[in-house]
Amino acid sequence: MKSFFSLLLSLCCLSVTAQDSLSITLKQQMLKEWQRAKVYTQEYLNAMPADKYDFHPVDSVRTFAQQMLHLAQSNAGLVSIGAGFRSPAAQVFYNPTFEKTPTIQNKDSVIYYVNTSYDIAIDAIKNLDFTKVGEVVSWNLPGGKRTSTRLGWLLKAFEHQTHHRGQCTVYLRLVGIRPPGELLWDQ
Repeated sequence: MKSFFSLLLSLCCLSVTAQDSLSITLKQQMLKEWQRAKVYTQEYLNAMPADKYDFHPVDSVRTFAQQMLHLAQSNAGLVSIGAGFRSPAAQVFYNPTFEKTPTIQNKDSVIYYVNTSYDIAIDAIKNLDFTKVGEVVSWNLPGGKRTSTRLGWLLKAFEHQTHHRGQCTVYLRLVGIRPPGELLWDQ
């Protein structure tokens, strides 16, 4: 009987060690991906000329500046929800009219806010205990209450920033600029 309990204890320790190892690996990978996304988005911000930040293909869609400010707002918000960590620097992004604020739609301001949002996201991920990514979190967003695991919130945030950066590919092409090349792998 004593050997059975020793075996059971050993298996539990192996399971905890494997879970800790997986958590560390997941956290490292997620940080790497967010850092890469920040660099890639910066290439888009640099590619668009300052006098084209107010460009939009049709009146019913966001301007390039608004697309990027929306991306920034969601980076700060969705990752903060998922990580359960609200940086004081993120407070500015919680204004519902943030992306429509005329005084921040110039190139320098957009670059500042986008980079700040990535820094907030990266910092929140660094502070998250990844053994808790399976916890369920509910949050009221425009459009209703949303529920997902902490990991789900982080993945949705990453998908969201990718989606809006991708929309900006079309904006660049429409003003005659070749968009930055794909940046999926380490350079």
